[in-house]
Amino acid sequence: MAQNGSRSRFVLAGGVKTHYTESGGDGPVLIAMHGGGAGSSGAAGMGALMSLLSDSFRVIGLDSVGGFGETDPSGPVTYGLQSRVDHLAAFVDALCLDRFTLIGNSQGAWCVAKYTIMHPDRVEKLIMLGTGSVGTAMGHKMPPSAGMKLMDGYDGSREGMRKLLEGLVFDRSKITEDLVNLRHAAAQAPGAPEAFKAMALANRKLQNDPLFWPIFDMRTSLPEITKLVPSIMIWGENDIFAVPELGHKLEPLLPDVKFHWVPNAGHQVQTDRPDVVADIVREFTGARRAVAT
Repeated sequence: MAQNGSRSRFVLAGGVKTHYTESGGDGPVLIAMHGGGAGSSGAAGMGALMSLLSDSFRVIGLDSVGGFGETDPSGPVTYGLQSRVDHLAAFVDALCLDRFTLIGNSQGAWCVAKYTIMHPDRVEKLIMLGTGSVGTAMGHKMPPSAGMKLMDGYDGSREGMRKLLEGLVFDRSKITEDLVNLRHAAAQAPGAPEAFKAMALANRKLQNDPLFWPIFDMRTSLPEITKLVPSIMIWGENDIFAVPELGHKLEPLLPDVKFHWVPNAGHQVQTDRPDVVADIVREFTGARRAVAT
């Protein structure tokens, strides 16, 4: 379902019926990747930001494999987050996109960073938003947090989805009935709970199996790629999932990445403060607002 005036689209990407939302016109392309919580999607995780940036970019919010949004939940997730990266690679090829900027939140930040590492010639700029996954990949495993307890306690109910969002978003006024309904419907769609569980199991293997860890590890590759591809990190000061302490540990490990700390914002900094994030993105990319004629 499209939100905030965006357009709902489907494409076959890597053999997977893939849903995405799109806003804006023929400007530079910005591809947005949502996080890994139940019910996540391009529209649910990135909709407010997509709406604000539609006057500067052609913004594309991808629904990833793993039971997210309206993308076919039977899409392969054998390698966890790496499967999301492989799906992204197939997706941009299916849309015939040559060069673009990437933005991702939480697990989506790891995905856009890994795509950039694998395909630096395709990525103009890299934007990461509050992410425990990148922290773990850089050798600082995310400590147990109040947010993760909420994630683990999600029970599949509509009220459970609201409680999950109250952990993801600092400003409760941003948790609208439409947003709760959108995420709840996606999380409980046929096949979605099973796909989400399979993704979680594959992610544990990716991060803990010595044979798979090299795929996940970014301790060398991310500092190196950010010397070549301009990159920033945006982090909510009130994040209870990927706590700010983790972000501060990452700053000296990523000396070529400028960190932006946003007050009154939680894990979905782009939902809490879409205006602030949009301004940071425009300044970083040099994008201009389209002029009405």
